[in-house]
Amino acid sequence: MKPARLRVATYNIHKGVTAFGRRSRVAELRLALHRIDADVIFLQEVQERNERLVRRQETSAHSSQLDVLSSSGYAHRAYGVNAIYPHGHHGNAILSRLPIQHYANHDISDHALENRGMLHALVHLPGGTAVHLICAHFGLAKGSRMRQAEWVSRFVEREIPADAPLILAGDFNDWQRGVDAQLRERLGVQDVFDAETPSAWVDRLLGWRKTVRVARTFPSLVPWLTLDRIYLRGFNALNAQVPRGRSWARCSDHAPLIADLEIQWARPGP
Repeated sequence: MKPARLRVATYNIHKGVTAFGRRSRVAELRLALHRIDADVIFLQEVQERNERLVRRQETSAHSSQLDVLSSSGYAHRAYGVNAIYPHGHHGNAILSRLPIQHYANHDISDHALENRGMLHALVHLPGGTAVHLICAHFGLAKGSRMRQAEWVSRFVEREIPADAPLILAGDFNDWQRGVDAQLRERLGVQDVFDAETPSAWVDRLLGWRKTVRVARTFPSLVPWLTLDRIYLRGFNALNAQVPRGRSWARCSDHAPLIADLEIQWARPGP
């Protein structure tokens, strides 16, 4: 039997609006998700409700942002509210073609000025392998990020079996790579570029295994900061990519990070 494969992606969609919140970009984002064609996609800054856009009749009064995005082929979804304000709310979301068995949202805010969350969900691959999914959005300050990484690490150690496949993805705001080192050491995870199989890239076929590739995803028009990551445990990455170009820059200030995965080992059950 061939190992199970799936495509995953992480994408900060900037609340689905233009830079100053004047126009909805949800229609463009729906097409972007169709192009990404992931089995599971981790979303940050999903503005599930925005009454200002509804009043301007830019969105249907009966359709939430997730209703529109899910219509790109996702029958299952999880959403966790991080921030609530007079005209709406936003948070993290997971869209999945695989049934989501259960999910829970956790407040990991470090101070009152930034509302941040961690959304945990469980899916099963065909054949019964249980996979834990975590969608996270960390703070802008280094100290906040480090404390949030500690919180997530403790949660994983406490709640997720050490032999369970895990995908931890999101916007870590970690251009200094301090959180990166902490998560690797505590959880034994790998970045998708580290976890690529040797056949995935020509340089590795030539034996250049020390090559370091990182996901430059921000700003989307000319990406140079490594804010968005996908970490794996129990998977190989067959390839990883960040699509670029003006069509992607029109959708969000972040570019999406996409990876094709192959499971290393199976663990049936929750």
